[in-house]
Amino acid sequence: MSTGHSTPNAVKSRIARTMGKAAIFSEALPFIKRFRGATIVIKYGGSAMVNEDLRETFADDVAMLHYVGIKPIIVHGGGPHISAAMGQRGIEPQWVDGLRVTDKDTIKVVQATLAGEINPDIVRLMNSHGALAAGINGLDGNLFVAKPKDERLGFVGEVAEINPGLIRSLQSEGYVPVVAPLARGGDGKTYNLNADTAAAALASELGARKLVYLTDVEGLYRDLGDEDSLLSRAIVSELQEMLAGDGVSAGMRPKLQSAIDAVKRGVERVHILDGRVQHAVLLEIFTPEGIGTMITAQPEPNP
Repeated sequence: MSTGHSTPNAVKSRIARTMGKAAIFSEALPFIKRFRGATIVIKYGGSAMVNEDLRETFADDVAMLHYVGIKPIIVHGGGPHISAAMGQRGIEPQWVDGLRVTDKDTIKVVQATLAGEINPDIVRLMNSHGALAAGINGLDGNLFVAKPKDERLGFVGEVAEINPGLIRSLQSEGYVPVVAPLARGGDGKTYNLNADTAAAALASELGARKLVYLTDVEGLYRDLGDEDSLLSRAIVSELQEMLAGDGVSAGMRPKLQSAIDAVKRGVERVHILDGRVQHAVLLEIFTPEGIGTMITAQPEPNP
């Protein structure tokens, strides 16, 4: 007796998969239209920088943004790489308030690792996926000029001035800038910048529509250690309250303060995403649900 169902075959399965992909692109189209021509700054770090599969999918995401007319800028960290390089030289890493203490020996390691190893490797990866990337660091064109942040930290700076001309020139020529967070100090010396802070300052200066942080957590938790307290949305005043308490980890504090500063200076939305999720950037930008935590100045209606 016939059930009314035909026997599955490879052709029909392939058509079904193709239709599914077409539906994904159809869903993404309004977001492509909305953000076409917009600058999006992505702070690249964590597992997405070291896991090979995640590195490849992140490069795919950047290439996708580039080819649909969005203008991504990558600001990268390199903490684990720097710590490893310091260990090879017998230098013990030290931290204050989540920031690396950077003496005269450490800053040499930081500069060599960020500008000499990590930055060109990311550029190579992006270009191999078709994103047409160009690597620079904050010393180039005086992109970042810094002042000392805290005498306890040594050659760690905070951004005092940004000269975005080089970035704008690269964007106008169709390049994806890949930025290492180094800076020239007013004293002529080289300073190490926290990559979260550098990304926020650059996003603010360029009028970016979005600032995206790739991390190794699902997003921002209201209560540290409580997985059920994950926030899908947060506003600046909530972040300020959290920073005033003890429920934020030392590593997350610079990120949250940078997010607050960016929103106050005009960046529409800041996103804290789990970089361990493949295609996290595309999921955030091109789907109505998004992932991770979205930070805005004031509450926004649900999509």
